[in-house]
Amino acid sequence: QLQASGGGLVQAGDSLRLSCSGSTLTLEGFGIGWFRQAPGKEREWVACITSNYDTTSYAESVKGRLIISRDAAKSTAYLQMNRLEAEDTAVYYCAADYLHPISCPSRVGDYDYWGQGTQVTVSS
Repeated sequence: QLQASGGGLVQAGDSLRLSCSGSTLTLEGFGIGWFRQAPGKEREWVACITSNYDTTSYAESVKGRLIISRDAAKSTAYLQMNRLEAEDTAVYYCAADYLHPISCPSRVGDYDYWGQGTQVTVSS
């Protein structure tokens, strides 16, 4: 029900903007989370934005470099990725959460709908 796009191959220090839109799901009323999964590692939470007041939260490893936002009119969420590092290489997934409108969750199991993922590769 969600589609993540915008990934690609970039050099360290470059920027990318990922997008997340609903194919059969409108994002209104859902909190949106971004996760990533590197080869051989578990899926980890990166950032999220609530459905109420667009409150944002970030993992410490990306704080200050990644910015999550949403455009209600376009029913799209974004992840602006700046000063990319080789350690950011992963498949990035967006997910939608309906039950936590005030404080968005960081656990995989708290999200109800997932996108298919988009590959981000950062060369050093």
